[in-house]
Order: sequence, then C-alpha cells, then structure tokens
Amino acid sequence: MTKPSLTPLAQSLPASVPFVGPEAQERQMGRPFTARLGANESAFGPSPEAIAAMQKAAGEAWMYGDPESHDLRQALAAHYGITPENIMVGEGIDALLGLLVRLYVGAGDAVVTSAGAYPTFNYHVAGFGGALHTVPYKGDHEDPDALIAKAGEVSAKLIYIANPDNPMGSWHTADVMQNMIARLPAGCMLVLDEAYVDLAPSGTVPALDPQAENVIRMRTFSKAHGMAGARVGYAIGAPDVINGFNKVRNHFGMSRISQAGALAALRDIAWLEHIQNEVEKARQRIAAIAKHNDLAPLPSATNFVTIDCGRDGNFARAVLAALVADGIFVRMPFVAPQDRCIRVSCGTEAQIDAFETALPRALTQAHEKLG
Repeated sequence: MTKPSLTPLAQSLPASVPFVGPEAQERQMGRPFTARLGANESAFGPSPEAIAAMQKAAGEAWMYGDPESHDLRQALAAHYGITPENIMVGEGIDALLGLLVRLYVGAGDAVVTSAGAYPTFNYHVAGFGGALHTVPYKGDHEDPDALIAKAGEVSAKLIYIANPDNPMGSWHTADVMQNMIARLPAGCMLVLDEAYVDLAPSGTVPALDPQAENVIRMRTFSKAHGMAGARVGYAIGAPDVINGFNKVRNHFGMSRISQAGALAALRDIAWLEHIQNEVEKARQRIAAIAKHNDLAPLPSATNFVTIDCGRDGNFARAVLAALVADGIFVRMPFVAPQDRCIRVSCGTEAQIDAFETALPRALTQAHEKLG
C-alpha cells in the first residue's frame, strides 16, 4: 500500500504545536494542576448571560451555525460604529491569522515580527512558506521603529505587532501606534493583535479607520470575556480586506453555541467591568507576591503579570519547572533577554494563594540547582 508524498514544504515542517497545552502536561505528570495560570485564560469565567445563551443554544446544536455570523457581526458593528462589512468572525485570532497569512504570503514572501512575540503567527508564516524576519524587543516592548525599518529593508508584506503585548504585558500608547501606521511601507499591511485591549489603560487604542486597507485589527472573546474554549475571534478591517477571508475561510467553522455566547457577552457590559476590576486586583496581588520574593513584576496592560526573576533564562526555566512540578501551571518568554522572566496569568484568590505558597519553594530549588 502506498500514499502520496507530502509536499516539499510540508515535509520541511516540524510536526509540533506552538504551545504545549496544560492538559498534555497533566497527562505527563499523571495529575491535574492545582492552579492553571499559564494560558492567560479568564479563570473568572464568562458572563452568566453568555453561559445561559450557550446553554440554550446547546439545544439547537443539531443545526450548523450561521456561516455569516450575521447577528454577531451586526452587533460588533454597532458596538464600534462601523459596518458589518468591516468585520470577519472566526475561530479565534489564531485561525484568522492563519487565513490572513494564506491570503497574502506566498513562498519566500517576507514577513516581519518581533523575536519572541506570539509564536502562533510564526507557525502560520512557516506553514505557507513565508520568510520570517525578526527584530529584538526594546526595553521589554515591541519596537515599532525597528519593525518599520526591517519591513522596508526586506519589502515585507505583513508586520505583526501585539498591543498590549504577549508575553511581556507591555503596551504602547495610541499615538505611538498611530505613528507606526502612518509610516507603513507601500504594499505592507500591519497586523495589529489587540487580544488584550479590553484590559489596557485608557489611551492605548488608536482610532479605528474602517477604510484603511493597510491595517487589520484582531480581537477576541477569549480574554476579558472569558470564552477561550468557545473560540470566537474577529478581525476589523477595510471591506475589501475583510471580504478576502471569504475566499479561504471555513464557512461553517463557528458553532451556534459560540456565536450565541459571544453575542450575549458583548451585551453584558456590567460583567466586563467586573472582570476588569478582578483582573486589576489579581495583577496587584501577583506583583506584591513577586516583590515579597525579591523579584521584579513588570507593568501589565493584560490579564497576566510578567515577573523578572533577576537572572538569566536558565534560572527562570528552573523556577518554572519547579512551579510546574508543584502543580502551578505558568509559562515564560522563550527568547533572551525576555526569557529571564516567568509569566503568571491572573486567577482566582485560591489559585493565586497556591502560586504564593509555591513560589518560594521554586526559587529555593532553582537556587540549589544552579547556585
């Protein structure tokens, strides 16, 4: 029996995922985590109204979801004061990034990002044969000037930047981002990942320009709205850019349950404000725990706090490994010098209690291992 060969591009790619999920780590350990603080999920959960809407929609799960996500796109358009033609709904930002790369990046086409930025974007660029060019962070922030300069140097089709940033939690003001947009090279599109924008300080978000064809904004219900498992993301862009998704997307990828939940979550402003308050309290507490252990928390505009462990990446990895072994799921940046840090998601009081108890032990073990 024989099968066709993989394409040369597929043969060249590793069979791996950008992140090892906590479930895989739990299976390896043979026990569940005590505190799940590594994936920047919202442990506070979705809006009760969203939960009720999803429970009701579960009874309709025998039907395919609306392939146009009509009601959700209409509601998002009204929310932002734009048109439904400016919005594409998809299975999380990750899926939308993959479709965008498929639309614009062919074999050898240049794409620019920051070394150590969100790796799923890089995964898609590799998957479609693009040439990824990176620039370093500057002071734990992505560097708009360096990204623009590199894009001009290599004639990049896409520039990826997250504001606020993952994995550092840092952010740029709207003025900085608007200046970056104004300096985009001809023929280059800015992919502005705003997954954490609902948790950022006032003055972070540049104004929407629904006619700008060289900027696409990515947002999600996974973070502040607490629906990571439902997989609802959306892109905001010019109508011609948005319509391009219809050429390649999975038209039945969105379930009825997810669409109903997102629609209800968008309406529940009071719950979003509650989550913003809970996240701020958790950020303050995680920062206090870090300082109590002589570590340096970085300022955060997200639902996680990045903690500088004060040494190099080997030490931070030892701290992380000890926390994981102690039942605390956290993650860390993977490129130096940001890999001197660990990253701790905001969670419930009980989860942060567990982190507070485990951190001194992890630091002791790391010191004993590395001196």
